[in-house]
Amino acid sequence: MIPHNSKSARERFNISKLAIQFSWVTLSFWIAVTVAGLLAFSSLKYALFPDVTFPVVVVNASAPLTTALDTEAKLTVPVEMRLRELPGLDDIRSSSYPGQSVVSLAFAVGTNLEKSTKEVETRLKQVSLTEGASYKVIPLNLNESAAISYAVESDDRNLTDLSKQTKEQIVPAIANLPGVLKVSLLGAPVDVTPEASIPTGGATLVRFNGKDALAFQVIKRGDANTLEVVSLVEKEVKKLQSNLKDIKLTLAATQAEYIRNATQSTIDALIEAIALSVVVIFPFLWNWQATFISALAIPVSMLGTFIVMALFGFNLETITLLALALVIGSIVDDAIVDVENIMRHIQDGESPRRAALLATNEIGLTVTAATFTAVAVFLPIGLMGGAIGQFFKPFGITVSAAMLTSLLVARTLSPVLALYWLKPTSSRPPRQTSNIGASFNRLYRDLLGWSLNHRRIVMGLAALSLIAGIALIPLIPKGFIPKLDRGEFNIVYTAPLPNVSELEKQGNELLGSLLGEEQSPLPTPYSPLPSFNPLNDSLEVAKKLEEVVRKSPAVETVFTTVGSREGEPNKGTLYIKLKDKRAIATLELQEQFRTSLPNLAGVTTSVEDIPFVDSGGQKPLQVALQGNDLKALNTAAKAIKDKLVKIPGFADVTVTGETNPQDTIFQIERLNNQRVTYISANLGKELSLGDATDKLVAIAKSVIPPGVTLDLGGDSASVNTVISSFGTTLAMSALCIIAVLIWLFRSWVDPLVIGVSLPLAIVGALLALLITKSDFGMISLIGFVFLLGISNKNAILIVDYINQLRDTGLNRTAAILKAGPVRLRPIMMTTAATILGMLPIALGLGAGSELRTPMAVAIAGGLISSTVLSLIVVPVLYTLMDDLFPRFQRRGGEGQGERGRKK
Repeated sequence: MIPHNSKSARERFNISKLAIQFSWVTLSFWIAVTVAGLLAFSSLKYALFPDVTFPVVVVNASAPLTTALDTEAKLTVPVEMRLRELPGLDDIRSSSYPGQSVVSLAFAVGTNLEKSTKEVETRLKQVSLTEGASYKVIPLNLNESAAISYAVESDDRNLTDLSKQTKEQIVPAIANLPGVLKVSLLGAPVDVTPEASIPTGGATLVRFNGKDALAFQVIKRGDANTLEVVSLVEKEVKKLQSNLKDIKLTLAATQAEYIRNATQSTIDALIEAIALSVVVIFPFLWNWQATFISALAIPVSMLGTFIVMALFGFNLETITLLALALVIGSIVDDAIVDVENIMRHIQDGESPRRAALLATNEIGLTVTAATFTAVAVFLPIGLMGGAIGQFFKPFGITVSAAMLTSLLVARTLSPVLALYWLKPTSSRPPRQTSNIGASFNRLYRDLLGWSLNHRRIVMGLAALSLIAGIALIPLIPKGFIPKLDRGEFNIVYTAPLPNVSELEKQGNELLGSLLGEEQSPLPTPYSPLPSFNPLNDSLEVAKKLEEVVRKSPAVETVFTTVGSREGEPNKGTLYIKLKDKRAIATLELQEQFRTSLPNLAGVTTSVEDIPFVDSGGQKPLQVALQGNDLKALNTAAKAIKDKLVKIPGFADVTVTGETNPQDTIFQIERLNNQRVTYISANLGKELSLGDATDKLVAIAKSVIPPGVTLDLGGDSASVNTVISSFGTTLAMSALCIIAVLIWLFRSWVDPLVIGVSLPLAIVGALLALLITKSDFGMISLIGFVFLLGISNKNAILIVDYINQLRDTGLNRTAAILKAGPVRLRPIMMTTAATILGMLPIALGLGAGSELRTPMAVAIAGGLISSTVLSLIVVPVLYTLMDDLFPRFQRRGGEGQGERGRKK
């Protein structure tokens, strides 16, 4: 409802008058923005995802202890107790083995890793550990990830010589490059000292394509750009290779190639979205000048957005590029509405200057209200906290910046250009619309008239469609992040650790026989077998897995690392790179390997996707059974696993400690100071994350005994976190929308009418997800947020114009029947531009399309339903609300021309 002082409100938001009055200042300002935007764009870097910092500190402790129970009691628990009150600590996990403890401390996003590491070291000095214990503190910024790895091979040199030359000539050259944090040498020969029966601190062995090799892994700085670092490393390696005649450096692993392909595909979709959005305008306007003025809003608004992105330090990555691609239709919306309104006044006989002033004054409040309500949705997204907030901050800020810039373009640049480029129609016959358009207008007016006379039927159908949409929710698969066909994946394995006490016994016997019968063996704690190295046993496992993997014709390279960076020698990873030209999808080959990999005694294998962020090797589905009774935990976990493996879709189901021999405990897991047993699984293509979580929880609840509790982890926990965070943020966004509309319309009735378009958008979005079999997850959720921001534009256009016409003295019905058809053209133009802008993304072409498609599908489906329904439902609801709260009463007795003429 426009207030009594509506003219002053419109004047307040009509900056177009000033822009037209000082047209050269306006043009100079936008020329400056264009130049600054080009400079800002050149400074932006490409990446796969936003820079999200996950600080982790690992404490790797060892002591001459022979059982996992002793290790837990004398190493793990004292360390945990001293560290559990650390500031910023999110959770604390630990694994206890005979003689070794690995305690992992995960801190809140944004916590200073260096400061936390020093605090850990300080507190550990105050812990009284068992005799002979030692520990190492390993800080891990998970954003300081491996950017690229190279295998180092030679036909003439052994590994020791090769290691020496690599350390002296290759590592220093790479380590000095900008953006490189460190270069890790993998596979270098390790001497195991008698003081440590299990090598710690990240000792590794490496194989490349079935042969023993060395490798160096380039770890980028947390704030460095992956593509820039990789580019510098590639150039340096090329230079080094020319000087190292008998050493071959071969690319072993990198995410850079996929990042390049994915960002390029998104940029292609963005360019196609711009082209389609522009193409759709001309058939509505039939005027090249008007089309060009509207289309010009896109590049100018984007250049303004690049300035904001550069100021915030954002990258051109999947989320921000998606934000730009999705907002294309909305960017052009404001300009279309302004230019279309100016054209309408010119076609009615006004001069270009007069038309520009009248049209911008008439539409200014409407366009401003529509944009402000959209920004009211996206800004809270940009201000979310925690890990989710860091991930979505670039999206919220980028969309908000694009929309505010486009509003400024539409209110200043577009009317000034219209003033100079749009000509009066007196010299030529007006061509307002095609015959098809005129017929469509008449059809809509007739339908609108029928709807006003059958309000109950219309509202009943609207309510039914909303109920039907909500009923679709259980039918849509729930996910987190869609699986990507990246052409690469990992096979992760865990081999059993040897029984240390048995090895020590054998070592004593061997030493006794060597020293003579009269010599007594050395005391057990000081006599481990010097040659014992579990890396060798783990290596044998890797070789057997490699043998099967390398037989596949789709596999290009296999890069094997034995030993983890946390210093666990029984763990290893095979990085599989597939050929570009292959007859099988990544997902299908993963399924094949799950059935063809050998079943090795005590060995667990897992075929896993490359993680977006290396968060410690968690599988998508993970639950923790918590309790103090190890036997009860293990029995319940085994019972759950036995049931899960029989259900299609659950893959690589593992239970921690399941490889322990009967009545022997080799491994004890703890989570937040309590014993746990983890049940983890990967998911096949026939099972969504949501369904899998529901099935697992149902089975667990039927099995777990008293004293054992269930705790979700992995992506299942992430989904809950995302939905919870978004729920709170959407509630804030809805309140912001209402506040903005009440502020602009000075009434709560019209904002309520406008708000009806929001649930109407959900119907089409859910139906589109169901038809395209897209998951309802984090990515599609962004689509729903986007819908919330843009779907009320059409309703604002209609309601505001109805009010303007009623202010001139028209009765309610006449105002509605005039406002609907007049606003039909800009509504159809903006909707068509936005939907066509979504089309390249919705089609799912190029690398990373699985990420983009659900979002575009949800938005396109929601826009169709909200547009179709709001064109009819909003005017009908307007009349119903006006019956309950008559407009002239809301205006304090104004609107006398309407008194007694509501119908």
